[in-house]
Amino acid sequence: MKRLFTTTAILLTVVTGPASAQSREQRQMMADIRMLQEQTQELAVAIATVTQALQDSIKALNQRLDQANDTTRKGFADQKVIVDDMGKDLRAIRERVDDTNVRVSNVREELEALRTSISIAPPQTALPPSTDPNAPPPPAPTTGPPPSTAGLSPTRMFDTAMADYAAGQFTLAVTGFEAFLRTFPRSEMADDAQFQIGESYFALNRWTDAIAAYNAVTQNYPMGDKVSQAFYKRGLAQERLGQIDAARESWNNVLQRTQESDPVHTLAQQNLDRVARRPAP
Repeated sequence: MKRLFTTTAILLTVVTGPASAQSREQRQMMADIRMLQEQTQELAVAIATVTQALQDSIKALNQRLDQANDTTRKGFADQKVIVDDMGKDLRAIRERVDDTNVRVSNVREELEALRTSISIAPPQTALPPSTDPNAPPPPAPTTGPPPSTAGLSPTRMFDTAMADYAAGQFTLAVTGFEAFLRTFPRSEMADDAQFQIGESYFALNRWTDAIAAYNAVTQNYPMGDKVSQAFYKRGLAQERLGQIDAARESWNNVLQRTQESDPVHTLAQQNLDRVARRPAP
C-alpha cells in the first residue's frame, strides 16, 4: 500500500511538473504578444503622425508651387505687355523716322529746285541815271518772269502736271511733264513723267506722238516699273494706226516681261486673242 502511494506521488510530480513549465512559457508568450501589440500600436500612431506631417508638408509645398507658378505667369504676362509696348513704340519711332526722312528728302529737293532756279535766273540790269532834275525817279530795277519751276520740288511739280492730266488739260499736262523732265531728269519719278506724256498724247488721239513717248519709256528707263505698261499702251496706239504686226510685237513683249497674275499680262493676252480672231483684210 505504501509502495502504491509512492508511485502515485511520483506520477503526479511528473505530470504536474511539465504543466507548470508550459504555463510559464505561455504566460511569457502572451506578455511578449501584448508588448508587440503595444509596440505595433505605438508604431501605427507614429506612422500616422508622420503621414499627417508629410501630407501637411506636401500641401504647403503645393501651395507654394501654385503661388510660384502664379507669380511666374504674372511675370511673363507683364513682360509680354512690356515687350508689346516696346514693339509699338519702336514701330511708332520707325514711322516717325520714315516720315522725317521723307520730309528731309522733300526739303532737299526743294533746295535743289531753288538752287537750279537761282542759277538760271537772268541777271538784273540797272537803268542809267537821269540828268534831268525834273524827271521822275527811275523805276526800280526789275527782272524777267521767273521760270515756272522756281521753288517747286519734284513732287509738287509732278503733282501739278498730274492735276492737269486728271482735269483733262492734256496739253498742259504734256508741258508740265516735259518741264519736270528738263528740271529733274534724274528723279525717281522721271519714268512716270515720261509715261504720262504718252498717256496725254494717247488721250489726245495723237497716236504717233504717244508711240514716241512710250518708246522713250522703254529705251530711257528700261529698269523702271512702267516698261510693261508702256509696251501695252504702245500696242494700242499702233493698233489705232493699223500697225497690227507692230501691235502684236508690243503685246508679246508684255507677255515676256510679266507674270500671268499681272493685270497688264491678261490685257495683252486678251488683245492678242482679239486680233487673232479678226478676219484677214
